[in-house]
Amino acid sequence: MKLENCNDVSPPQDTHSNADAADEIFVPPLNFAMVDNGIFRSGFPDSANFRFLKSLRLRSVICLCPEPYPDSTSEFLKANGIRLYQFGIDGCKEPFVNIPNDTIREALKVALDVKNHPLLIHCKRGKHRTGCLVGCIRRLQRWCLSSVFDEYQRFAGAKARVSDQRFIELFDISGLKHHPLSFSCSRK
Repeated sequence: MKLENCNDVSPPQDTHSNADAADEIFVPPLNFAMVDNGIFRSGFPDSANFRFLKSLRLRSVICLCPEPYPDSTSEFLKANGIRLYQFGIDGCKEPFVNIPNDTIREALKVALDVKNHPLLIHCKRGKHRTGCLVGCIRRLQRWCLSSVFDEYQRFAGAKARVSDQRFIELFDISGLKHHPLSFSCSRK
């Protein structure tokens, strides 16, 4: 092997312009994480996240916010064949928190259906409403409550709500146990 220009220690030249490099940046939404194979969680995505979301090849998005979906995000979903399931849960603050059991149950049915995977679950910041839905998924996966609460608290941070954790603990998962579990921890 022959080495040429051994005295040249300059960094390699960038063949892309700065604009091209910016187009290749993948920016995940706030509080983004993988929940399980085919299920992701985050805060509300915006246009800066579209390239990253496209790389996930999503089939579905569960939005837990009651506000109308932004036009630009709706257009992105439509252009990429991504189905939106919107379950409007108010982002209430303690002590007057009302997390509707029926709405969480319906959102869980969508999340558990592998025909909707890959799937993104989100609310405004990816903390409380998303944390409650993911916490219920973890219960279906038979996680111990201390682990469920630890995950919830990692995403909620200083704004963790005892009422959310109480909701997760008391949520009746028995009616959902007949849904096939497609989670990685349930595979043999």
